[in-house]
Amino acid sequence: MTPTPIILDCDPGHDDAIALLLALASPELELVGVTTVSGNQTLDKTTANALRVLELAGRTDVPVHAGADRPFIRARDVAAHVHGESGLDGPDLPPPSTRAQDQHAVDYLAEQIRARDGKITLVPTGPLTNIGLLFATHPDVRPERIVLMGGAAGEGNRTPAAEFNIWADPEAAQRVFAEELDTTMIGLDVTHRALITDAHTEAMRGAGRVGKAVAELMDFYARFHKVRYPELDGSPMHDPVCIAHLIDPQLVEVRDAYIEVDCSGGPSWGRTNVDWRSREHFAAPNAKVGLDIDGDAFARMVVERISSLP
Repeated sequence: MTPTPIILDCDPGHDDAIALLLALASPELELVGVTTVSGNQTLDKTTANALRVLELAGRTDVPVHAGADRPFIRARDVAAHVHGESGLDGPDLPPPSTRAQDQHAVDYLAEQIRARDGKITLVPTGPLTNIGLLFATHPDVRPERIVLMGGAAGEGNRTPAAEFNIWADPEAAQRVFAEELDTTMIGLDVTHRALITDAHTEAMRGAGRVGKAVAELMDFYARFHKVRYPELDGSPMHDPVCIAHLIDPQLVEVRDAYIEVDCSGGPSWGRTNVDWRSREHFAAPNAKVGLDIDGDAFARMVVERISSLP
């Protein structure tokens, strides 16, 4: 079977790093390149972190292109309280010995989509600034598919109404959904059921250099989630769910819906309003929305594939 070509647009971030490693460990996927955006940390840090993770995995052949360093409108706000000052606090990863490419992420994305006649999947796991800019500045490009981590039909995590990635740049997110492409939104309704437990972490800790680094990432990442979500038996693995869904579409249950992002600037700024019945707009669905996941199968996939990396 021919691997599905993907570009991972990310803001590493602990769970972005694990999504990146899961993609590298999966023969079903071809990681064509990585683009970075400001989100979990500032752009310089998320770009350095992407390079560090690729170097950890021995895949410095994968190009990294830095993108937007701030949202469309709102002030930049990073998630250091979750991911630490480096964005990847926990393991002692050395500074990268490689550097990002000179070409801006948005131009790289446009170039790759055109060169492949659209036959590539974009996997945004951070704020959607780069993807929104792509459609605003290159309106002719049409990727085959977008599988993004963000949003929620229910409770948010940055505010009661909004999930962090969409909250960080609501206007960019609305621009993406307005394109009405083949878009799948993997939100908190799914990712809070995709848990990595302490037992999973220990299973990876003994699996070589990569497994040890991932376990140390999880040690740090779990501290926040054990306090914020004591009712969960583990830490939500948000971003790797997008990769897992591409590897095995049966893992995640999805349903068509119409999504509109709240860009009002009020207390619900950044909320993804998910209309299952087209009652508000009388419009056809513009996305698929994740509803549920086989959490046990997902966790097994993460542990087994991360452990397989050399």
